[in-house]
Amino acid sequence: MELTSKEFKSEFILEIQACLQLAVPLVIAQILEAGIPLLDGVMMGLLNSQALAAGALGAVTFSTLASICRSTLSTVGATVANAFGAGKIERISCATSQGIWLAAIMCFPVMFLIWHFDSILMLTGQEQSNVLLAKTYLQSIVWGFPAALGFCILKEVSSALNRPQFLTVITITGLLLNAAANYVFMFGKFGLPALGLAGIGWGSTLILWLNFIAAVTWIYFDEYFQDYQLDCALFKFDREMFVDIFQTGWYLGLQYGAEVGVFTAIALFMGWFGTDKLAAHEIAVETESFVETVAIGISYAITMRVGLLKGQNDFKGVSIAAFICLGLITPFVSIVAIIFWLFPNYIVGMYLDISNLNNIEIVNTAISLLAVAAIVQVFYSIQAIAAGALIGLKDTRIPTLITMFAYWGVGLGGGYLMAFTLGLGAIGLWLGLLLGLLIGAVLLVGRFYFLVADLSTKQELEC
Repeated sequence: MELTSKEFKSEFILEIQACLQLAVPLVIAQILEAGIPLLDGVMMGLLNSQALAAGALGAVTFSTLASICRSTLSTVGATVANAFGAGKIERISCATSQGIWLAAIMCFPVMFLIWHFDSILMLTGQEQSNVLLAKTYLQSIVWGFPAALGFCILKEVSSALNRPQFLTVITITGLLLNAAANYVFMFGKFGLPALGLAGIGWGSTLILWLNFIAAVTWIYFDEYFQDYQLDCALFKFDREMFVDIFQTGWYLGLQYGAEVGVFTAIALFMGWFGTDKLAAHEIAVETESFVETVAIGISYAITMRVGLLKGQNDFKGVSIAAFICLGLITPFVSIVAIIFWLFPNYIVGMYLDISNLNNIEIVNTAISLLAVAAIVQVFYSIQAIAAGALIGLKDTRIPTLITMFAYWGVGLGGGYLMAFTLGLGAIGLWLGLLLGLLIGAVLLVGRFYFLVADLSTKQELEC
């Protein structure tokens, strides 16, 4: 019994080390990636207020469409991790190739959509001058879209093969170079024409391609990756694997679209309560969204760990890995919740002057929303990690239905009921979101452990 206990402790410690080895660089990379649109927004403000407003329209459009495609491609990592765990090197290179094919196929229609997205923006009632300015940004950054998806594929593959550290180096370098490139193209330095908002798009396009080229170069020359022959199946189309990746991946794209759609709908409902309520809502959303990057980074790590352990048919290890990642996020979200509750004035003060009496309604509303957001980010983090673990098991259809029910049925429906029918106002929308995330987190965690138990039972019966 003592030996068994020691073995378990040793296994537990080794799994903690493995999870941290993956999670730390991925969390850092995720935070840095979240800093890129923030940096672009700051630099848009250096031009003028209209450039900031128009640039925000363009940036949200590009990042949303890119994130939906990245979500679809995330099953490539799970597929590679499964093959890696099973020691099937030929499937690693084949999965990488099918991911590249899928990214290439998605590129053309999405780039066409981005190029003509000004027509859609006009239909939403945006000011024509802002739409025309956003168009210059979209039609410059659109050329970086293939590189963004290419980098995503390499990120998925390298993380699945337990080698994500170089991504952090590239992302840090890219963030610094992005600021410099934006400045040069915006204001026309070194003899170049001043391109204004379009210059930020061209600067980002340049850095997206440099990041992608750097990742390709690193993987090509790193001896670690040479063992997996990633280029051997580059031009080989495997219909069965392609369909498998697409079928599991498109649910994730739908899942992310549902999440974005709910936050957009809540923002629209919040606007019915007035500009001050909407401004307070944006403060809470932006703060909570930045905190979420840590959970998203850990969710990438658990996807790869679960995928690898599933490939090894180690379902006990799968359960331990999920438990550890949930344990890693718990102290972080707890500390964040305490900060939201104890220091809301400092958080709101980062966005506007809290001493200005004209801002008093925004400040008071934002403080109340941050109190709810403190709990929201806890359940969002649990849900994100559970969803990541399910991706590792390549289970996406049911989790997508759960997410849509939690966000749209409970979150948005409940929020509308509390805000308008029960008269709770703006905070009612956030309470509905909180309830939806709570139910989503419980259902996804339950779904994960049910599947693991089922797979373990089948394995025992086969033996």
